[in-house]
Amino acid sequence: GIPEPSNQPHMLHQIVLLFSVTVFAAAFILILTFFYLRHKKRVIRRRYQETESGRDDESFIGPGETLTDILTKSETSGSGSGLPLLVQRTIAKQVQLIRCVGKGRFGEVWKARWRGENVAVKIYQNAEEDSWFRETEIYQTVLMRHESIMRFVAADIRGTGTYTQLYLITEYHEYGSLYNFLGKNVLRNSVMVRLAFSAANGLTHLHTEICGMKGKPSIAHRDITSSNILVRNNGQCVIGDLALSARYLSDSDEIELPQSKRVGTRRYLAPEILDNTIASNSFEAYKLVDIYAFGLVLWEIARRCVTKGIVEECQLPYFDCVSSDPSFEDMRRTVALERKRPSIPNRWCGDEVLSAVAKIISECWHPNPAARLTSLRVKKSLAKLQENAHKTGVLGIDSTPSKIPGTLRRCSFVVVTETFQVR
Repeated sequence: GIPEPSNQPHMLHQIVLLFSVTVFAAAFILILTFFYLRHKKRVIRRRYQETESGRDDESFIGPGETLTDILTKSETSGSGSGLPLLVQRTIAKQVQLIRCVGKGRFGEVWKARWRGENVAVKIYQNAEEDSWFRETEIYQTVLMRHESIMRFVAADIRGTGTYTQLYLITEYHEYGSLYNFLGKNVLRNSVMVRLAFSAANGLTHLHTEICGMKGKPSIAHRDITSSNILVRNNGQCVIGDLALSARYLSDSDEIELPQSKRVGTRRYLAPEILDNTIASNSFEAYKLVDIYAFGLVLWEIARRCVTKGIVEECQLPYFDCVSSDPSFEDMRRTVALERKRPSIPNRWCGDEVLSAVAKIISECWHPNPAARLTSLRVKKSLAKLQENAHKTGVLGIDSTPSKIPGTLRRCSFVVVTETFQVR
């Protein structure tokens, strides 16, 4: 008989048509997203670059007002989301750069002065505008201000035309980053616990959602390192560098990620990030990534705590496993595949405070994210440790907290160079 005509050409035509429609739809969505984000950035740029005609910027800040006055007034009477834009622009215009104190992938950090007070100015490269915008946005989240979060002052776009500088101005801390602080100082138990608790306090505030009309969303930092935590003169930590932070908008059940595709500092990446098993549709997963990294930071702090005249040198996590600039694959092999973790020195077991901190650390960097502690549990454990140590005198503090000198250099640690056996 006559063979029936094949329907293969018809099926092929349908497949090609379906593929074409899918590609077109995906391209349309991408183009739409691109133009939306570009429009959003233009609106933000215009908002910062416009000057209001007929209004004197100087009049918005009293001649005798200090930075502390302005920030305090904003926190008590404003929306809780930062200074008015015009005040921010005025401060940015008047700030005087003194010297560069740090450089990173984003740009530079400068020590600067405004009305006789020190401030830090983070100057982003033009290519890092998304990071500048994101960090500015996070800092100005309602109810973001907290004693253990870097105090945001102002943001502005300086310059016009093709050359611009993206300023982000914060409080200035003479001791610098926690990493630098640990490299220069040996810690007594008192300082170690104070550093650890205050850092945990800041992380808990980030992670906690505050409900209400002027509420605060839960925020995951996503780049917790000892370089992104600063040290105040009183020995307390503040968390900074929020450019990679994610927010959870509970009303719409939406995880708001930054535009940047960066995933944090490679050395501090959690195993589930390294082997791509993170439950990316769960915001809790992002907070548990922070907890893993925080465990590494606690390990760095504890190494510098002296007991019986012995202390470890300042080192980054996995210093004995990977190079000074490890690749993603190096960290994946070490952390996710071989399941290595920084070693806990034997001497910690003989110290009541250090052994308790070691237990917290091991529960923070557990390979199973679900088995890790929450930031609130870490904070409560350290608070209890601090309270018990005060009662028993383990911390060696012989004055009330209010009487502890503001400068640590007089009372709480000894400065060392290359000597790690304290005599």
